[in-house]
Amino acid sequence: MAISRYLESRKNIAGSVCGIAGLALTFAGVAGPYWPVVVAGLYGAGALIAPPERPALPAFPDPSEQLEELRRDFEKLCGYLAEVELPPGAEGRLTELTNLLTALLTPGWAGHLLAGDPEGLHTLGRAVRQDLPEAVDSFVRARWWTRLTPGQEPPERHLERQLGLLRQEAESLAAALRDTEARRQETHTRYLEDRGGEGVSA
Repeated sequence: MAISRYLESRKNIAGSVCGIAGLALTFAGVAGPYWPVVVAGLYGAGALIAPPERPALPAFPDPSEQLEELRRDFEKLCGYLAEVELPPGAEGRLTELTNLLTALLTPGWAGHLLAGDPEGLHTLGRAVRQDLPEAVDSFVRARWWTRLTPGQEPPERHLERQLGLLRQEAESLAAALRDTEARRQETHTRYLEDRGGEGVSA
């Protein structure tokens, strides 16, 4: 394996080219009786001056693939959430949050903008894969302990606050995407205005 890699390497190719040049000098009568030394020396020189091998970059999924994977994970999360019984207040906040996440992840203009926004994609992925399931699971576990030790702060209050914070984060992301689209529209308007001005001056 190592031998085959070297045979295909830049060093061997460059050395071989220089070695062939040495053979040409030999046939031309320039190298004389020392032609083996000349050929070997030129091969070594070529191998030394050849650029180093560049390792292949690792193949990471592109943003569209990441977004599609996130949509699948969100579907799994929704299946889990459907099995959890929540108090009415928390249930309402959860519905508002999942509706917003659904809108952001639905294929279309939002998905197109998300594919070009690594930070937004990371924020959404963290909410779907970590923050939201952790908030609901923590509530389920805390509720069980609260039944054993009554008198503590109701766990649904923490859950409602967490869901509210996650909704604010999702709304901020949606606003940022909207601003991106608005700037794109404004840029196109200025382009058309400038082009129209050039046409008038012409």
